[in-house]
Amino acid sequence: MTTFSVRYIGATVSVPFQGLGNIFANLTSDQETLSELKAENERLQARNAELEESEQTAKRLQDLLNLQDSYSLQSTGARIISGSTDSWTSSVTINMGSASGLTVGMPVMASNGVIGQITECGATTSTVRLITDENSSVSAMIQSSRAQGMLVGSATGQLTLDMIATDQTVNVGDVVVTSGLGGVFPKGLPLGKVTNVESTPGSLYLEITVEAFASTENFEEVIVITSLTEGQSATAEDIAEADRQESGGSASASGSSSVSDDQDSDASASAGGSGDDSTSE
Repeated sequence: MTTFSVRYIGATVSVPFQGLGNIFANLTSDQETLSELKAENERLQARNAELEESEQTAKRLQDLLNLQDSYSLQSTGARIISGSTDSWTSSVTINMGSASGLTVGMPVMASNGVIGQITECGATTSTVRLITDENSSVSAMIQSSRAQGMLVGSATGQLTLDMIATDQTVNVGDVVVTSGLGGVFPKGLPLGKVTNVESTPGSLYLEITVEAFASTENFEEVIVITSLTEGQSATAEDIAEADRQESGGSASASGSSSVSDDQDSDASASAGGSGDDSTSE
């Protein structure tokens, strides 16, 4: 009876230890499973990021193709590989050059607008001066009113549309496009939108601030316009209209000067000899 009890007790005591062994085995198995699941999750996340990047790239390239088709552009694709290497110029470098048929002066576009123009061309790379650079100027016009001027960059990167006379119609929100004058940029390419318009008394031209549509910070791929097709240059009518607007601004200036001279003469006559100092001022 005693032997039976001891054996029974021994068997009973060993059961919990066998249970602990099973628990440890299960824990080890679960840990391995968790590690495998974690590794699989990381692999899937990396794959998802890769697919997302591919999707974004495909969309950007499709947007460039749509732009090319919409404006019937003779162009070639390129990739931005670096930005400015100094603080006093606004430029980027693209991965194509003279070996690919590119030359200085060719316009460069992102999918939503002009970004600049090639200023230096090596065999396999080219430097593109951005339209925001202080040395950049592009013949441009207000899309709606066809008022023509020059889109000019600045040291701060701010764009202004200069040389538009005060008798022209320009409103905040108006779209600015290339005018085609000069035969470098095709006519009608999007540049930006007007964000501010001011008319200073006595000034010949409006003060117009423009926000660029395209920013190199948001794009990697671009197209370089290699040549103009029929109808992309400014017409004789466009040139005549530009001349008319310019002469109109000059006429306004001449008119303002005549009015000022008449007022000075009237003031002198009414003041007698004592008006000389006032007139000289």
